[in-house]
Amino acid sequence: MKYIVELTSEAERDLNRLDRTSERRIRERLKELAPDPYSLRLSKPLKMFPGTRTARVGDWRILYEIAEPERLIKVTAVRLRREAYRK
Repeated sequence: MKYIVELTSEAERDLNRLDRTSERRIRERLKELAPDPYSLRLSKPLKMFPGTRTARVGDWRILYEIAEPERLIKVTAVRLRREAYRK
């Protein structure tokens, strides 16, 4: 059973600022994450932000949290690598 992908308003704003190619690639990765958001092939947990995972798409990083009982992937931000890991 797939997870539902939900974007926060900040993540939606981040996506809308991207060029079409990057936005399309990121949306494709979100579709790939829906069946298994814990996949180590597609993502990894962040040690500095417990409960948050990151998925790589070129120079971009998708930061998300997983709500298990609801089977929900909550995308909190889409950032360039150099900006993604700042507090």
